[in-house]
Amino acid sequence: MTKIVDARGLACPQPVVLTKKALDEVAQLTTIVDNPTAKENVSRLAKKEGCEVKIEENAEGIFLRLTKTAPKEAALASAPAAGPTVAVVSADCMGRGSEELGDILVRSFMHTLNEVEPRPDKLIFFNSGVKLTVEGSEVLEDLRTLEQGGSEILVCGTCLDYFQIKDKVAVGQVSNMYTIAETLLGAGRTVTI
Repeated sequence: MTKIVDARGLACPQPVVLTKKALDEVAQLTTIVDNPTAKENVSRLAKKEGCEVKIEENAEGIFLRLTKTAPKEAALASAPAAGPTVAVVSADCMGRGSEELGDILVRSFMHTLNEVEPRPDKLIFFNSGVKLTVEGSEVLEDLRTLEQGGSEILVCGTCLDYFQIKDKVAVGQVSNMYTIAETLLGAGRTVTI
């Protein structure tokens, strides 16, 4: 029997996240979406996961029938560089342009980090990025989940002092530029957000 993931009406990246979780459990899956962007995103994920994709569109939605046929691309990829993967967060929003959109994107990104593999080994927050680690931040629960899952979170103490929020840190450890520099220079891979 084929498992069904009904992702109609769900915002990005939920159709992909739900499909990925289901593909970890079954070899055949039907994901139902309701827009072309979700169709393309789920199709890309499925191909990366080694699935054959058949698409059927009708008035009820877009049906993506996925069948695992080959090894995942990730398994075929070259080995990662030696050293930890470090995510660098230098702002409390993501991208340039609309600040409102940047807030939405950073929330979605932090939530998605708990859904993808591999997760970052370390996250470094500096400049206005430190605001994401304090009381009242909308991404605190996602950051706590990352930390509980083994990701180390370093928060720049100088930046916290600058914004006068050091006493409000709710996740991670207050760090210094020496440790931040050492972590960055020892990274096998660095992702800047």
